Amino acid sequence: MDIKLEKKPWYIRYKYYLIAGILFVVFLIYIVILSLGPKKLRIDTDNIQISEVKEDKFMEYVDVEGLVQPILTIKVNTREAGSVERIVGEEGSLLQMGDTILVLSNPDLLRSIEDQHDEWAKQMITYQEQEIEMEQKSLNLKQQALTNSYELERLKKSIALDREEYQMGVKSKAQLLVAEDEYNYKQKSAMLQQENLRHDSAVTMIRKELIRNDREREQKKYERTRERLNKLVVTAPIKGQLSFVKVTPGQQVSSSESIAEIKVLDQYKIHTSLSEYYIDRIITGLPATINYQGKKYPLKITKVVPEVKDRMFDVDLVFTGDMPDNVRVGKSFRVQIELGQPEQALVIPRGNFYQATGGQWIYKINESKTKAIRIPLSIGRQNPQQYEITEGLQAGDWVITTGYDTFGDAEELILK
Repeated sequence: MDIKLEKKPWYIRYKYYLIAGILFVVFLIYIVILSLGPKKLRIDTDNIQISEVKEDKFMEYVDVEGLVQPILTIKVNTREAGSVERIVGEEGSLLQMGDTILVLSNPDLLRSIEDQHDEWAKQMITYQEQEIEMEQKSLNLKQQALTNSYELERLKKSIALDREEYQMGVKSKAQLLVAEDEYNYKQKSAMLQQENLRHDSAVTMIRKELIRNDREREQKKYERTRERLNKLVVTAPIKGQLSFVKVTPGQQVSSSESIAEIKVLDQYKIHTSLSEYYIDRIITGLPATINYQGKKYPLKITKVVPEVKDRMFDVDLVFTGDMPDNVRVGKSFRVQIELGQPEQALVIPRGNFYQATGGQWIYKINESKTKAIRIPLSIGRQNPQQYEITEGLQAGDWVITTGYDTFGDAEELILK
């Protein structure tokens, strides 16, 4: 006899489907919870750098690359026009002041100097003739004065004799009066002659002084003309290295044309460029240092060019003490320009987190060092080695400073 089987309940018949559905719903809920919760990422601590937040000395400075340049560069200009006859100085050679760099030729200048010499010679002859004429005139006046003096003395003796003869009755009174009138005339004439002689002597002295001044002026004028001939030889105005000569033999150059350059190597300067971010804080006199082979060499800023090009501006520095032994023009050094005095501050080492976060946040590690959580951060000043922390961290905290290019947007890092 057949036995009637009772129908099983639906939840028994579909129990496997129910279990699978429940598990699927649980999985979806898990996924939703994970998506709504903080994003986590597992990382290996060997691939990151962990740094401690410390209270330490902080000094703001700028680390840049500087190029060694001569302290002074002199441009050599021609003082006379001409064609390049020969080049004596070799590029790169060391010159002393007055050493010949090149020689110019100028036929027109030579003819001008010859004409000036002829004119000068004629002028000298004219001055000599004028002096001879004055001497001759003075001699004639002296001769006339001597003659008048002699005549006056003779008449004086003669009139004394005439008076004796008048008293003796030999000569009349009229003859005596004529003799006395002649004597008086000769006496007045002699006085005028002496006055004329004195006046001529004074005029002669003045004219000789004028002629002497004219002669000296003409002489200097001629010497200046001859000096133009010496200017055809271009010499080094200062001791230094001849960096280049930009003319060739036979080339025609004008007066005051730049033809060469000399670098003064008695002292060097460091030239560098800084970001416009520092333009308001960089001034002349600021100290700086070069760290080379374990030794520091002090410098100071001597020149700041305020013009900004491509968001950079130029700065020159000079050594204030010893220089490295191998300083050469064109060699580069790392220069640290100090922007202030060392101060106590809360600092962390530099890392690529700043480029990734803009200094707005950082991963802070928990005390057990098993995970790191993203927290907000405020950064103040910075130097090439440190950041100053103004808000978000305390001394003794540990943070992750590198590896941010692989973290994505994870809010929590699981350390392993």
